[in-house]
Amino acid sequence: MEKEKVLIKGNYAIAQAAVNAGCQCYFGYPITPQTEIGEYLSGKMQGLGRGYVCAESELAAINMVMGAVSTGVKAMTSSSSCAVALMQEALSYAASDELPVVLVNVMRTGPGLGYIYPAQGDYNQAVYGGGNGDYKIIVLAPSTVQECVDLTYRAFYLAQKYRNPVILLADGLLGQMMEPASFGDYPYPEVDVSSWALTGAKGREARKIYSVAPDEKKQIQHIYDLHKKFEVISQNETSYEEFNVDDADYILTAFGSMTRNIKAAMNVLREKGLKIGAFRPITLSPFPYTRINELATKKKDFIVVEMNMGQMFKDVKYAINGKSNVELVNRPCGEWLSVEEIVSSVEKIIGRKQYAASI
Repeated sequence: MEKEKVLIKGNYAIAQAAVNAGCQCYFGYPITPQTEIGEYLSGKMQGLGRGYVCAESELAAINMVMGAVSTGVKAMTSSSSCAVALMQEALSYAASDELPVVLVNVMRTGPGLGYIYPAQGDYNQAVYGGGNGDYKIIVLAPSTVQECVDLTYRAFYLAQKYRNPVILLADGLLGQMMEPASFGDYPYPEVDVSSWALTGAKGREARKIYSVAPDEKKQIQHIYDLHKKFEVISQNETSYEEFNVDDADYILTAFGSMTRNIKAAMNVLREKGLKIGAFRPITLSPFPYTRINELATKKKDFIVVEMNMGQMFKDVKYAINGKSNVELVNRPCGEWLSVEEIVSSVEKIIGRKQYAASI
């Protein structure tokens, strides 16, 4: 039986999915284009007897989340771009402390304060981080309002399963978009946190969660262990979707809501007789390097389409490792690259290559 769908904005879908996932605490500070997440939860959480705090700053919000999740409960914050930049130190701590922090970033343009124009310029910030040291964060990128629901559920599950921070990386376009979506029940099993959560030491030995390991050998081992854990995450949780890649000569590649446009462009180009496929990473971290390399080995060229100056492009190029060609079609922010613009750009790229091969 098909689940009932409701017409809902992306930001509200994320917020309701967090409620359904069992989020017990929300701490946030308003900033467009994600303010509706906190607005929605300000009523929902209190009505359910759960924790809601409009913090005095983004720094306060992320540190409150760290405190809450250290007790084993599900907690989250949401913000945007320049404000997420203020949270980078805390995210480094959360990764080192192995705390299941969930952060929603509904991107706006930058750098600096930027503006509310939609953009995808926080790819590097999310995937590579701005905090100190060697750490990794799981990053999920929805492309539809339905995936705002599905990947919010997944974010809470993965955060607790691996005791690792998770970023849901949306964009201003998706946050403000309205589409039909279905919710249903939280689809994942609850994770047992009793072995590490700080719930009071009555009846058991005291526990500590801390980042500092004054002993050099212990610190080295801790970093090794964090990276071994991420190798397990990469093996088990890397996800992507692909369309018409088997016979494709060129594969359009995008993340987030730009995926919608490359799929439409692919269909237009195929109607013109061109063998075009589409590939979309769902997990930006871990990134699907192996699958892209497999496709490149079959001599399929890639065309990366993104609303930034080529941030994911570098990862695609690294994954290809010289086995095929890769081109970039991009704009830094604002009006989304249209299907017509993508089609025109692809035709020009193919035309250049055909001309070069003929001389």
